[in-house]
Amino acid sequence: MDFVSKYQGVVGRVFGNENSGSSEDDSYVERLLDRISNGVLADDKRNALTELQAVVAESNDAQLAFGAMGFPILLNVLKEGREDVEMVRGALETLVSALSPIEFGKKSKNGVQPALMNSDLLSREVENISLLLSLLSEEDFYIRYYTLQLLTALLTNSPNRLQESILTIPRGITRLMDMLMDREVIRNEALLLLTYLTREAEEIQKIVVFEGALEKIFGIIKEEGGSEGGVVVQDCLELLNNLLRFNSSNQVLLRETLGFDSLMSILKLRGSTYKFTQQKTINLLSLLDTVNLLLHGGQQTDPGKDSNSLANKTVLVQKNMLSHLLMLGVESQWAPVAVRCMALQCIGDLVVNHPQNRDALANKALGEEHHVEPALNSLLRIILRTSSSQEFIAADYVFKSFCEKNPDGQTMLASTLIPQPHSLINAEFEEDVNMSFGSMLLHGLILSESDGDLETCCRAAGVLSHILKDNIQCKERVLKIELEAPTLTLGGPEPLLHRMTKYLALASSMSKDGKGSLTETTYLQPIILKLLILWLFECPSAVQSFLEARPHLTYLLELISSETATVCVKGLAAVLLGVCIVCHKSADGGQDAFGIIDAISQKVGLTSYLLKFDEMQKSPLFTSEKPALSRKPLTRSIGASMSDIEEVYDDENTDQRNGDHPILRMVIEPQFVDFLKGLEVKIREQIVEIYSRPKSQVAVVPSYLEQQSGEIDKEYIKRLKDFVEKQCREIQDLLSRNATLAEDLSKTGGSGSSSQLEHRISSGSDRILVETLRRDLHETSQRLEALKAEKERIEAESSEHQHSASKLESDLKSLSDAYNSIEQANFQLEREIKALKSGGAVAAPDIEEIKAEAREVAQRESEAELNDLLVCLGQEQSKVEKLSAKLAELGEDVDSLLDGIGDDVGMQGEEEDDDEQD
Repeated sequence: MDFVSKYQGVVGRVFGNENSGSSEDDSYVERLLDRISNGVLADDKRNALTELQAVVAESNDAQLAFGAMGFPILLNVLKEGREDVEMVRGALETLVSALSPIEFGKKSKNGVQPALMNSDLLSREVENISLLLSLLSEEDFYIRYYTLQLLTALLTNSPNRLQESILTIPRGITRLMDMLMDREVIRNEALLLLTYLTREAEEIQKIVVFEGALEKIFGIIKEEGGSEGGVVVQDCLELLNNLLRFNSSNQVLLRETLGFDSLMSILKLRGSTYKFTQQKTINLLSLLDTVNLLLHGGQQTDPGKDSNSLANKTVLVQKNMLSHLLMLGVESQWAPVAVRCMALQCIGDLVVNHPQNRDALANKALGEEHHVEPALNSLLRIILRTSSSQEFIAADYVFKSFCEKNPDGQTMLASTLIPQPHSLINAEFEEDVNMSFGSMLLHGLILSESDGDLETCCRAAGVLSHILKDNIQCKERVLKIELEAPTLTLGGPEPLLHRMTKYLALASSMSKDGKGSLTETTYLQPIILKLLILWLFECPSAVQSFLEARPHLTYLLELISSETATVCVKGLAAVLLGVCIVCHKSADGGQDAFGIIDAISQKVGLTSYLLKFDEMQKSPLFTSEKPALSRKPLTRSIGASMSDIEEVYDDENTDQRNGDHPILRMVIEPQFVDFLKGLEVKIREQIVEIYSRPKSQVAVVPSYLEQQSGEIDKEYIKRLKDFVEKQCREIQDLLSRNATLAEDLSKTGGSGSSSQLEHRISSGSDRILVETLRRDLHETSQRLEALKAEKERIEAESSEHQHSASKLESDLKSLSDAYNSIEQANFQLEREIKALKSGGAVAAPDIEEIKAEAREVAQRESEAELNDLLVCLGQEQSKVEKLSAKLAELGEDVDSLLDGIGDDVGMQGEEEDDDEQD
């Protein structure tokens, strides 16, 4: 009774106490349920159950009434009445009807969906699901069949609950897997149920694979006839894709156990290859989706994704997958466009970042014996000829994948770019079968000369951009290509780079005049601008060639300021100018980077120019993460509801008003967007650096800073000071210019990026200013250190000379003392002689003669010493005079240095003179 009250309570909360017109249905359902529950005769119960199933299948109100009262009664029949097979069948069929939406008839007044409510009520109890799974072991065919239908209905309406319940029931998945070995009808129902179960349930996927699902899937596909089979093959492939999608371990298990031979057998076109029914198309697309999953390897976060993807690519090419894909995508032009596009996408995924597979594609030849040509030529022909934008995008993706990080392949393709004579320029496409790859590409590039159709030219330009990307050798090689001018113009050869710029201007004029269609004018200019950007990037010679034609710079400035150009075109044109600034090589004459910036500042305005970057980056085309080739996995519901399979893959009807064309999304791919973001930073930094130095830099020659011969130190120091002052004036000029630049750049962009940009500009200008000042200060410091060392040397020599002079003065003083002592002795002798004379007692010797001899001896000795002393004094005096002049030039006070020298000697001399006078 608790079970019944719970269901009645749910319905009562929905309907409340309203009196509805379904009271008759409610009472009728109630009477039938009473007969089933309390009836005595078995036939009466069966008849009541048959009537109940019919009314529930036709009336929403009856479904609601059944949900309120009938589940406990019928579940009890399934539990207790297993012996009565007809009653069990009827109960299961009635439950299926109660869970199946009614597409016709009167719906409930309350807007309630009875099927969803009944599914929710039945799946709330795990015991109910366990009871249903136990019925799969019954021998009766219809019991198993209706049980699978009931589980499928439950899974459709309440997938999460049913998945959780099945995981908690022992051997729940095993019982379902056993149904794949049952009769065909049961097998198909079990297969459909498993496809629903494994869509997003990873745990169920693991159990299904462990139960041998892969072997059983390929066995069923083989029985059904491969891609020629019906919807069962589609269900098998959908189940297979559910098991392989984002699951590296299941992919490894398939590769190392069953291998990929079964996939190859399905992909082979059997019977009449010209007959592609809708179901066959869906099966092939599902199989190509399987190949695509194997090529990607697993989830992005899976650490083994890359290695698993590489192993899958290697094995698939070894199994000749590339030939099958080329047959389906290139040679089978009668195949639906969706199939060809998917095959081409798989070829691109197969060769990207895989050197061996790239070489295999480069060496592949297609066609019959007398019409064999390289596969790359056939792919290029598809690009140039196809009328489907999706097929062009897919084929272009193959070339992008082939050239990605493949310099050898790029060089190989570029080596075939040889201009053809003018007579072949106007040749029809039907005559290009015998052309080389490069000749065919150049033919496509210049085809607009004859009919004015730029679409083919732009498609060829897209291929050329892949060949030139990140390959300086190819850029230089293609830069030398000169095209023969048309006969009417009577001009000389024209570089291919200049011809592409002319086509850019032609596409712009088509947009202004309205000659081109909306779709063409949307992507023609971006394709050519992308080619020019990739061509000129890191190729100074290409930049120089581009700027040699003065109208090119003028045209780009006009394109940036154009009111009719799109935000994307203005932004790419600004980037192209920025590439000319960043990658320009300084040379004598011509347009330098400083001149380009000046032209931008005068004709566009630096602030307006930099705003083009921000406007482009904020446009929906750049912020959207939608890939160029996007589609949903095929399911049975999608395949059954499609009136035409092409509608699912046709993106031609996208919103053109926003410029969201699929080809434009292909051009502005995520990798190119990241490249533009990094390039924008370099452009801004280069502008700051150029504005941070004068246009004509002062050449600081080391010899200029050295002291010249005959230049005194005072003049040399003055010249160094003048040089520093000149540098300071230039630095002040740079500061003023940087302030203006920082103000302009700080106004560029939104409020969110303003502070960051201002910080970038200020840090860049400050860094340059500090480096300049540090360099000047370092040079001046070195000169000052040299002058200080010179001064110390001169002072040391002066001190040494002063010491020598002091020694000589000391020797002179000693000589003077000796002379004085002689004079005193002589004076004493004269006094003694006088005394003797006054006594007169003894005959005295000739005193005068003795004195004369003594004076003569002393005079001779003193004269010799004085001569030597005077010679030394003369030498020292000349040195002192030179040192005094040197010190005076250095700003030293010579008098203060010599003050006090010789005073003591002078004082002693005066004292001696006084003594002699006394």
